[in-house]
Amino acid sequence: MIKKEMIAMLLAGGQGSRLGVLTSKLAKPAVAFGGKYKIIDFPLSNCINSGVDTVGVLTQYRPLRLNQHIGIGMPWDLDRNFGGVTVLPPYEKSGNSQWYTGTANAIYQNLEYMEYYNPDYVLILSGDHIYKMDYEVMLDFHKSSHADVTLATYQVPIEEASRFGIVITDEKGIVQDFEEKPEKPRSNKASMGIYIFSWPVLKKALLEMKDVPSCDFGKHIIPHIHDEGKKICAYDFKGYWKDVGTLGSYWEANRDLIELIPEFNLYEEFWRIFTKSDNLPPQYIAEDSKVVKSIIGEGSEIYGDVEKSIIGSGVIIGKGAKIRNSIIMNNAQIGYGTEIDKAIIAENVKVGSRVKMGVGEEKPNEFAPHIYSFGLVTVGEKSVIPDDVTIGKNTAIIGETTSDEYPGGVLDSGCSIIKAGE
Repeated sequence: MIKKEMIAMLLAGGQGSRLGVLTSKLAKPAVAFGGKYKIIDFPLSNCINSGVDTVGVLTQYRPLRLNQHIGIGMPWDLDRNFGGVTVLPPYEKSGNSQWYTGTANAIYQNLEYMEYYNPDYVLILSGDHIYKMDYEVMLDFHKSSHADVTLATYQVPIEEASRFGIVITDEKGIVQDFEEKPEKPRSNKASMGIYIFSWPVLKKALLEMKDVPSCDFGKHIIPHIHDEGKKICAYDFKGYWKDVGTLGSYWEANRDLIELIPEFNLYEEFWRIFTKSDNLPPQYIAEDSKVVKSIIGEGSEIYGDVEKSIIGSGVIIGKGAKIRNSIIMNNAQIGYGTEIDKAIIAENVKVGSRVKMGVGEEKPNEFAPHIYSFGLVTVGEKSVIPDDVTIGKNTAIIGETTSDEYPGGVLDSGCSIIKAGE
């Protein structure tokens, strides 16, 4: 039987609750990004660009659209007879049936899949980060360090370090200690949630920790392996990396694409990002419209003005509309004379005419201030916004809304309209 040197296990089952209404109907890795892609396209493209041709994708929360997008893996050249991409949802076993309860528990429940390939190394990835990384270079580092586990780290500003799992290393990069979201961090080396395990070490740890509730790599498996005296090394990654776990970081990562010299470049021929693409006509930009420093997806029709924005495919922007600093996803329709500033509008949304969005003073969101902040307006998919309404900042809308839900034609800053069942 052919043996695989390294296989990847891609964790894509998360709800992404900090993205609010954007993930009410789909898993975070299936959220659109950059006018053309889904978030999961980035780790999948990294795999095939790095020569990793066997990827198990672990799905759980609202998997339908993610499964449809991945299909048999053809866009990423992962439609293979041996290996390729395999979607791994939780399944019923003869003794019991359980959901994935933690990152390591999800991997443990798929031991059989990994044993089938009997790899030398297993690469664990998250499905919700935007970055380009050559995993082969990380594997070379793992081998040359004679490590049992290598975890990718990223130097974050020390004032932000308390948001991450932090590792403390010696001068050779060998991990000495861990701090999970520490109040007073001793280091700014954040774990990226990207791990390479030597397979026997991973298998042994998963079996030993199988009864730990909500077993997690950062909290349980890695400290357990460390306590056993195994060698854990930190691979310091220097490229662009963004965890798009919040609306603010998601908005910023999209905006990074349109800088004059983009911090994250989608146009490099040697490291392409692959995706499932629909057969769409080219974009159309009308004679009296204006597009400045923006990305416009295929099949979109622009009759108004677009500035510093990311527009998905099949979007229609009406005459006289002004879109600034915004992300508008596939198949949304924006009415004529509408003005939108600093909004994230999900797929298949209909915004009426003469709407003003993202105006007034900032106020904390009354419904979920920890989610709806950054001065953004966030509109969930298939929502309808009527004509002639004004919407403030730090607001959230999902569902088919009508004029009478906007008192005096206004949704004030910090307010939300979340329709039941959405």
